[in-house]
Amino acid sequence: MKPEQYRAATHRPFTGEEYLKSLQDGREIYIYGERVKDVTTHPAFRNAAGSVATLYDALHAPESHDNLCWQTDTGNGGYTHRTFRFARSGAEIRQQRDAIADWSRLNYGWMGRTPDYKAAFACSLGAYPEYYGDFADNARNWYQRIQEAGLYFNHAIVNPPIDRHKPSDEVKDVYVQVEKETDAGIIVSGAKVVATNSALTHYNFIGFGSAQVMGDDPRFALMFVAPMDANGVKLISRASYELVAGMTGSPFDYPLSSRFDENDAILVMDKVLIPWENVLIYRDFDRCRRWSVEAGFARLYPMQACVRLAVKLDFVTALLQKSLECTGVVEFRGVQAALGEVVAWRNLFWSLSDAMWAQAHEWRNGAWLPDMQAMQTYRVMAPMAYSKIKNIIESNVTSGLIYLPSSVRDLNNPEIDRYLAQYVRGSNGMDHEQRIKILKLMWDAIGSEFGGRHELYEINYAGSQDEVRLQCLRHARGSGNMDSMMEMVDRCMADYDRDGWKVPHLHNNDDINKLDGIAK
Repeated sequence: MKPEQYRAATHRPFTGEEYLKSLQDGREIYIYGERVKDVTTHPAFRNAAGSVATLYDALHAPESHDNLCWQTDTGNGGYTHRTFRFARSGAEIRQQRDAIADWSRLNYGWMGRTPDYKAAFACSLGAYPEYYGDFADNARNWYQRIQEAGLYFNHAIVNPPIDRHKPSDEVKDVYVQVEKETDAGIIVSGAKVVATNSALTHYNFIGFGSAQVMGDDPRFALMFVAPMDANGVKLISRASYELVAGMTGSPFDYPLSSRFDENDAILVMDKVLIPWENVLIYRDFDRCRRWSVEAGFARLYPMQACVRLAVKLDFVTALLQKSLECTGVVEFRGVQAALGEVVAWRNLFWSLSDAMWAQAHEWRNGAWLPDMQAMQTYRVMAPMAYSKIKNIIESNVTSGLIYLPSSVRDLNNPEIDRYLAQYVRGSNGMDHEQRIKILKLMWDAIGSEFGGRHELYEINYAGSQDEVRLQCLRHARGSGNMDSMMEMVDRCMADYDRDGWKVPHLHNNDDINKLDGIAK
């Protein structure tokens, strides 16, 4: 059964309950050497699944529906999350930005690959289906299906880090390729990474990132949609922080790990049949190479990513303030300056999200795109910001992050708790339980495996550090901005030469220069 058929109606997205039911489809998810029977109940995935379900419920709740949803543009008379329908003005992009923020606040900014992330892909399909040539109708159909049901898509567009310097056709035993063409579709095999949170999605888009060596063999030149329950689609998951938190701690000890772990995985395709209606690009390397620049997704998803980071930094900034209050250093001048720097980083990303809608422009078929310069600036600055903020936290909260009991069980033991009450109390009258609760939350944010994975995630989110900077440079040159900047420097240099000023409103210094008469 198709995931959207789990809904009770055809004019709205899933409810949370319907979303969870749609995941109970026999998909092949593996962790710790065993196959997961049901991701909605398995302790490695169930709380993350429940957290996504709350997002779907918010689309229907009276208090949040109007801020999150628009009417569909497919003719079904229904509604959908605002990011699932492409924007037709800068004002509509602002409304999308606000809906992204409201959804992200439900998980405090700690889940990045939520359904609105890949909704940007759906919008690009609807706005520019012509890009896909002979498969343009497939693009139009998927735009409709994704929008109307609120389907949860993800992507796997990066080749495994094996022989990446070689063309695809020289790594035939690893990279995704066509094995056979049939009347029903194409048979594909190979692997992609890192398939973040794909265990909880309905479909994966399989394609290419922006800086991969593709080669010339057309068997590797393809992009398509793969259902997560298709025969031969397998996910081999990394360790589950949610499971470890449940086995060794509690929500008090791991308040983020235990509910917001978006499990990353190796996606393996073993002779998977991809029906023709799911194919978007086939045996066309030129179109694959141009996809990230021209097809639109790369211009749409960074707004979701930037806003999600801004919400996370709202949370981190306030948590840092609370942590500094715990240790009694919040009034120190240097500590306040460090906290002010974190506020400035937070302000930067909200300001970039404002620029994205304020400087938006029309693209194709009435669709509008967020501003390119703001998008590229976010992609360059985010890794720098997150590492810097983490260092500020570590340098100012210092030993408070590890001067903590092992578990909430210590608080529940009266013999231990009386010592904790005395020696681990907070500053300025804060009791020990509140101090421990705050600092365990901060440790989970930056020091636990979950926190470490988030730093790695933010640093590498946009891909190669060199590539994102080169994209800024290429855009500056291609848009004419570099020419304008160069013209300004050339104009400045044209104002003078070795003999002095060449513009009439400035005076040469012949009448006051004391060195003119000195012998050389």
